[in-house]
Amino acid sequence: MYEVEALLREYDHARAYTDELWKDLSPDEVTWRPNENSSAIGWHLGHQAHVAHFMIRNLTAAEPSPDPELDGLMDSARPEKFRGALPTVQRLTEFRDTVAERVHARITDITAGHVAAPAQLTVVAAHLLVALINHEYQHDQWIGEVRSNDLGHALPGDPDSNQVSRLDGYLVLNPLG
Repeated sequence: MYEVEALLREYDHARAYTDELWKDLSPDEVTWRPNENSSAIGWHLGHQAHVAHFMIRNLTAAEPSPDPELDGLMDSARPEKFRGALPTVQRLTEFRDTVAERVHARITDITAGHVAAPAQLTVVAAHLLVALINHEYQHDQWIGEVRSNDLGHALPGDPDSNQVSRLDGYLVLNPLG
């Protein structure tokens, strides 16, 4: 099994790669949609954070949402044609940062043994982080496609990590074994 602390660092690397894909874009580019049946880069950014919070909340700690108004909008069950009215880039950034802080806080509580079942939750935390990392990279692929194909911006190089490779064109955390 992966070490949880190493996975938390890989989660940070994945988030940093996401930032490379969008932080230099204008607010109009972040909220632009190729058509009504596609999602803007901003939706993917909010969705990545929404899923991270949802998984932390439901698998390790019952925490309230850091921005309940975004929960319905950033849920992938919402049809793409209804994903148009996005919050500001600042609000998306704050949401992403707050969720990342909560992921760190909860995982740190688990690894420090400040939970009722630390051994069991360590197993859960490791699998949860693998899923969060791969989910971050999954949406990075789509963000990158819009960035390069539709907006005409160059893509950054792949993350500098020996723990990440490409599978079916997507960045993924290397499997164990």
